[in-house]
Amino acid sequence: QLQASGGGLVQAGGSLRLSCVVSGRTFSGYCMGWFRQAPGKEREFVAAVSRGGGYTHYADSVKDRFTISRDNAKNTVYLQMNSLKPDDTAIYYCAAPDLTTGRDTLLKSTAQYDYWGQGTKVTVSS
Repeated sequence: QLQASGGGLVQAGGSLRLSCVVSGRTFSGYCMGWFRQAPGKEREFVAAVSRGGGYTHYADSVKDRFTISRDNAKNTVYLQMNSLKPDDTAIYYCAAPDLTTGRDTLLKSTAQYDYWGQGTKVTVSS
């Protein structure tokens, strides 16, 4: 199970930190991803982190503003979001693949993930 939290309403330029707790699996065995879906749009990749946390990848739209990290001791992945913009408004989902991944593997497609959190809503006002 994946349980996401931390969303809310924030003004443009503000910050939020999303968390996703994973249970029922060996958390350190696979990469993790964050995706988002805005109203009327398809779900899109935001960021991914490798199983050990040493490798990350970001969508161009969030690069230099968002930071993905993980704490394997707490079975938790985070998404620190700074300098938020109204275009960042969406429901944010954490995701995990079914199979274990390599040390530096980063999955960036929705089709590569098998388990999804329930989503946490982020609204950025202008």
